[in-house]
Amino acid sequence: MHYLDNSATTKPFPEVIQSMAWTMEHNYANPASLHRLGFKAEKVVEDTRKMVADELHASPSEVIFTSGGTEANNLAIYGVARAYQNRGKHIVTTAVEHDSVYEVFRSLEKEGFSVTYLSVDESGFLSLDELKSVLTNETILVSIMHVNNETGVFQPISEIGKLLVNYPKLFFHVDAVQSFSKLTIDVHAMSIDLLSISAHKFHGPKGIGALFLRKNKQIMPLVLGGGQEQGFRSGTVAVPLITGMGKALELTKQKRVLFIKDAEHWKKDLLATILMIDGTILNGTDGVPYILNFSVPGIKSEVLVRTLEDEGIFVSSKSACSSKKETPSRVLLAMGRKKTEAISGIRISMGMLTTSTDVMACGQALRNVIPTLQHWIKV
Repeated sequence: MHYLDNSATTKPFPEVIQSMAWTMEHNYANPASLHRLGFKAEKVVEDTRKMVADELHASPSEVIFTSGGTEANNLAIYGVARAYQNRGKHIVTTAVEHDSVYEVFRSLEKEGFSVTYLSVDESGFLSLDELKSVLTNETILVSIMHVNNETGVFQPISEIGKLLVNYPKLFFHVDAVQSFSKLTIDVHAMSIDLLSISAHKFHGPKGIGALFLRKNKQIMPLVLGGGQEQGFRSGTVAVPLITGMGKALELTKQKRVLFIKDAEHWKKDLLATILMIDGTILNGTDGVPYILNFSVPGIKSEVLVRTLEDEGIFVSSKSACSSKKETPSRVLLAMGRKKTEAISGIRISMGMLTTSTDVMACGQALRNVIPTLQHWIKV
């Protein structure tokens, strides 16, 4: 088996599983409890909070634990929109965001907010000039994805932050689910107000993520109750999941330099293979080294994904959240791809447990499978 669907989710490091199991057995107290066992559990939570904060060049008090990237995105966007709608009801995002951002903006449109969906060019990049042109005194939020989950294209977050710092009344949110722990992020240098992450994208457990919220900024909470996480996210804190998140981040920091170097070579080899196959189209090739996307017009992505699975290769089409819907990729359509191209997109994504053997096997399978499918379609 050769797993190359790491943008959907990553396999947890063995050490992550071990640390979570130990915590569930030996450190099971509620971290809000006022006894020794509670304090012991709280220390684990705060140690991980500091690790996440350090990775972002932030303060621990600026990190709020959530159930994952989707909740972090929802909390950031709804939290700002509902807290500051009296200041203005104009919000801005792009046409290529993950559904956990895009659908929230669609929902806010129904609540009376004016939404601008920034376009992207055929390579997947937004225009800073277009962003600047749409900003008004009514704009309260700009939400831009760092690395696209389908194509791997990364937006110029630092440049966007420099532009938005001239608009002190608005919030700048970044979905960093696909970049956190792999790319360098300095939230204050980049003038980011809110940033979302998810542990299962960097070999941690599912069900845990975090939202960076700049100090002294206030947003409306989604979940009310006991006031945990400074009142921004009530609910008993998931100590085992947070333990796993911390262990995953610790290991990722040790491995990422070599991983990025390896991924650059792997992507180069895969792109060369894909370009040798007649009829293939590359999508967003200037992105991060660990994600690549291509289309084979005439072959629906579902067919190619299933055929590659028969060869022991596990890849995906679009976002895992929407890949079971047989519709064209909204991201590829926004990049100007034809419907036949957008419905045939394939994503290959590497992780820190990927090996050269996995990549070689994938390349060989692509060389064998695609021409065979093209032949049968013509027949």
